[in-house]
Amino acid sequence: MKPSPHILVIRLSAMGDVAMTVPVLQRLVKTYPNIKLTVLTKPFFRPIFEELPQANIITADIKGKHKGFLGLWKLSRELASANIDAVADLHNVLRSKILRFFFFFFRIKSASINKGRKEKKELTKLSPKSIRPLKTTHQRYAEVFSKLGYFIDLSIPFQSTKHALPQLLKEELKQPRKWIGIAPFAAHSTKMYPLDLMEKVIAQLAESNAYEVLLFGGGKQEKAHLDSLERKYKHVLNLVGKLSFKEELQAVSNLDVMLSMDSGNGHLAAMYNVPVVTVWGATHPYAGFAPFQQPTENQLLPDLKKYPLLPTSIYGNKEVVGYEEVMRSISPEKIVATIEKVLR
Repeated sequence: MKPSPHILVIRLSAMGDVAMTVPVLQRLVKTYPNIKLTVLTKPFFRPIFEELPQANIITADIKGKHKGFLGLWKLSRELASANIDAVADLHNVLRSKILRFFFFFFRIKSASINKGRKEKKELTKLSPKSIRPLKTTHQRYAEVFSKLGYFIDLSIPFQSTKHALPQLLKEELKQPRKWIGIAPFAAHSTKMYPLDLMEKVIAQLAESNAYEVLLFGGGKQEKAHLDSLERKYKHVLNLVGKLSFKEELQAVSNLDVMLSMDSGNGHLAAMYNVPVVTVWGATHPYAGFAPFQQPTENQLLPDLKKYPLLPTSIYGNKEVVGYEEVMRSISPEKIVATIEKVLR
């Protein structure tokens, strides 16, 4: 391999999985500073990879010129012309498999992530139940580079800096208070803390007069709900629809703590070394999706004695009768106490 090897990294979605690549790639380029890095992703995720100044970012137009088999063939030729030496497929879905198939004919070696589907299925099996921590997604990403000959030590702390504040936050938040980000939504209801209980968390934090609570989310219904909380409580600011995605990342980088579900916002915060408190429902951090380098005491679980079959799902898309209300066993007081412990 040439003195400055050129590695193509493929990770097209989803937001949390994309964010989890960043600390791994940071450690990669820190360990091997001669590596040239190109990242293939979706246009929306470009700001995430801009956290890696060493990386060249290429976006796939999967609904346009890169759509379908012929579109991927065109994309593979474009990428191969950039003198790629190796491909790290951190996604391993049909689209990236087809790209690797094309790269094989260009004599470009590749390695792909082992998602551990068998062991994850075993973890969520209802009976007999056996719970043990699996490899983290970050470790699985690092293993891909190990297959290519680049070993990464993820135990070493990574560097991150705060971004300049978006103008909105400069105008709205002028008092010297701690900033608490709260992202109360998730893709599936089994991963989402009940909104009535989340309001109690927000109310307790707002009443202290010591914090600014910044609300994150997306979509019209989510925005409407968060707008109502902003109107109801002091020191609560809903950011939905007010910032671009890049500006949201700038805001996240300035938080003192993030409260998140098992969802992408927790990984975005961890990307900036922001402490993350996560609330878990049907899923479990043992499946490997806990935010990077976050202590276990920040991962709040339901009552496992009352709900011994947990975890019942890896991604939250599987519901089990009788387990619809597992997150109600996590009290708002416990969440607030954990946040305040982190802030102290």
